[in-house]
Amino acid sequence: MKYISFAIPCYNSEAYMTRAIDSILLGGKDVEIIIVNDGSRDGTSGIAHEYQRKYPDIIKVVDKENGGHGDAVNSGLCSATGKYFKVVDSDDWVEEESLHKILRLFRELEEDEQEIDMLISNYVYEKVGAERKKCVHYRNVLPQDEIFRWDDIGHFHLDQYILMHSVIYRTDMLKLTQLKLPKHTFYVDNIYVYYPLPHMRKIYYLDVDFYRYYIGREDQSVNEKTMISRIDQQIFVTKSMIDMYQLRKITSKKLRAYMINYLAIMMTVSSILAIRSKKPENLEKKKELWQYLKRKDWKVYVRIRWGILGQTMNIPGKSGRKISSLAYSVARRIIGFN
Repeated sequence: MKYISFAIPCYNSEAYMTRAIDSILLGGKDVEIIIVNDGSRDGTSGIAHEYQRKYPDIIKVVDKENGGHGDAVNSGLCSATGKYFKVVDSDDWVEEESLHKILRLFRELEEDEQEIDMLISNYVYEKVGAERKKCVHYRNVLPQDEIFRWDDIGHFHLDQYILMHSVIYRTDMLKLTQLKLPKHTFYVDNIYVYYPLPHMRKIYYLDVDFYRYYIGREDQSVNEKTMISRIDQQIFVTKSMIDMYQLRKITSKKLRAYMINYLAIMMTVSSILAIRSKKPENLEKKKELWQYLKRKDWKVYVRIRWGILGQTMNIPGKSGRKISSLAYSVARRIIGFN
């Protein structure tokens, strides 16, 4: 039995993909590695197939036309046969001891005839040039060493949100949600960790620094200049998340609050990119985005618009935009992205 299927979306990843693959191979035959070659034009496919030849019981390769990161995740999920499913980007990796602890937990759950819908673990920003590595953990928010539900969670800090790096889903449950990420769109990892949430009833937090999130490539999607150039995709993802649920119908008050706050962060990122671009057309897009939320859900709009983040992003005039940009710069240092 494969306990975890790891999907590794790869696009022109020949320079760094081996680190991701090698780190997961340490899980041995308890893991399945699905290397999804998303229409690469370099040696990615050749490297992937060489690994498959060496480890035919662990590795499978999916060669497909280019459809973007989300489409590669979709393909990986379709091919997954493991009990649980995890996405590891091709420039990231996982930590060996944490991997073994997670596999041990899954074995114990299986022996006890129990299963969970979602496992949450910590991730570490492996940021180029940073003297200290920032670790995002959830010790103050989530119960440990037990299966819990959304009503059992505490309050998340701004720099503590659940990202793709944090989660391992039960494969069957994720497929049951009918999650399908859009093609040729960046930032769909937000959809990946937002859309399934109301479906996840049994959750477990393991306090291990499992995922290593590399930041430093110039062409990386979270590079600020790149994000500004792709602001339309950021806004598209934010609108998609607004459309997913009538949040007042989410039965758990704590989950509802978490999802509203997640939307607030998405609204903030979209707004600040528009402000920092200094382009009038992007400022119009920012204004339209807030109007979109207002039309879709008045109560959620009011809660976000008049919260701390919403007020900071909507101070009028040039001086207001300077304050917003300053707030973003501070938040960027705290949170650690870009």
